[in-house]
Amino acid sequence: MLTASLRLQAARRPHELVIADDHGVVTFGQLAAMAGGFAKHISEQTQLPRVGLLLPSSAAFVAGFYGTLLAGKTVVPINFLLSEAEIVHCIRDSGIEAVVTIPQLAGRIEKTGLKIIDATKIAPAPIGGIPTVPTAAADDIAVLMYTSGTSGLPKGVLLSHGNIQSDVDAAIAHMNLQERHKFLGIIPLFHAFGMTAMMLAPIQLGSSIVYMARFSPVGALNAIRKYGISLVLAVPSMYAAILRLKDASAEDFKTIYAMISGGEPLPTNLRDGFETRFGVKLLEAYGMTETSLAIALNTPQSQRAGSVGKLIPGVEIRITDDAGNKVAGGGEGEIWVKGPMVMKGYKNLPDETAAALTPDGYFKTGDLGRIDSDGFLFITGRKKDLIIIAGEKASPREIEEMLQSHPAVAEAAVIGKKDPTRGEAVLAFIIPREGFSPTLEELREFCRQSGLAAWKIPKEIRIVPDLPRSATGKVLKRVLARESAE
Repeated sequence: MLTASLRLQAARRPHELVIADDHGVVTFGQLAAMAGGFAKHISEQTQLPRVGLLLPSSAAFVAGFYGTLLAGKTVVPINFLLSEAEIVHCIRDSGIEAVVTIPQLAGRIEKTGLKIIDATKIAPAPIGGIPTVPTAAADDIAVLMYTSGTSGLPKGVLLSHGNIQSDVDAAIAHMNLQERHKFLGIIPLFHAFGMTAMMLAPIQLGSSIVYMARFSPVGALNAIRKYGISLVLAVPSMYAAILRLKDASAEDFKTIYAMISGGEPLPTNLRDGFETRFGVKLLEAYGMTETSLAIALNTPQSQRAGSVGKLIPGVEIRITDDAGNKVAGGGEGEIWVKGPMVMKGYKNLPDETAAALTPDGYFKTGDLGRIDSDGFLFITGRKKDLIIIAGEKASPREIEEMLQSHPAVAEAAVIGKKDPTRGEAVLAFIIPREGFSPTLEELREFCRQSGLAAWKIPKEIRIVPDLPRSATGKVLKRVLARESAE
């Protein structure tokens, strides 16, 4: 099902560029031939239904992905930035016996006893020689993708061909994406954000993609200039790094159609700073691995600052209270999502699957939000991140936004810390702007003067050079919580 796009584009435009990566350029015809070679080799190496991919963002990853599907198997992308214990968990939980990788990364799995398929030694099939395989059914599992592990060991999310294809189709329609667009792939392809938006969507469109195996703000800016990039998807920390470049100018972004921000909240000061300096609006989006990625998107044609946009076609939302009852229009509550893009469940975790999916098909996201009268979705926090202070609730996101509006603060992360008298207290971690040294009292007074409720004002503020992050730049608050408790 998902392989049909590559087959179609290879037949229509075999000599047109599809990928430029750190190793060179690849046409649609060459990519299809590479995928055919991978399919043949994978079929010879394992009879099991799933195959691991331990690869950086590159033509090799894309060929390995499509090659695994062409071999009639499920893709298991492995995040090579995880700890050894997390990688071993993903391998054991998925039940794979073979992994496609490259020599530079093979050392990460050399003690696992897996069959290592060296991507650099797989010969492509003859041009036009994509193997013919039975068409995958919509409910067949295409990808077993492990979450980033921001709260414990990664969970395997079972995504079917139908799940992923429906999300790709809906996102393309919602964003009005066109063949002419040129994508910049700086989100890792082992992440749902990268896989859906930076691989499957552009290949279906017949567009070209520039991949960076390792993000750098200078490299991203140079790629935008060199290739005339029109579509960028990144996390806020990446955009913040680009904004800090001294030689970047509005002229560099003249080819941009849309710059989408996802993965974590987009700070107001970053959004405003980017538009003021470069004349480009960062468009916030919302998605999850469990929904094959996209749920809601701001677009160049329809956007609202502070929101994550309107729902993509096919998505239904229910805003619920703590008892699971629907909240009245405009009210805040937990976001439940329903639609053809919602996962089949978590692998080997029946209890967690039952807890996450309702009998009538809604996925409980754990995020808090509201929908305004025009249909724009606003994310207000994470349900389990709420800080309870003497019975009063505080949302870390609200406090972070407040702190980040201070001229001396570059970034803020807020968590709850156990407090013997009030249950929890607000603890903030601050990355200061270059040349600034804000004090606890200065920041607390700023919060007071800005109207933040007294119980929400941080009791403790720690100045740090950086924050612990996942592979896509998301702040790992579980690490902050663990470290603050030590």
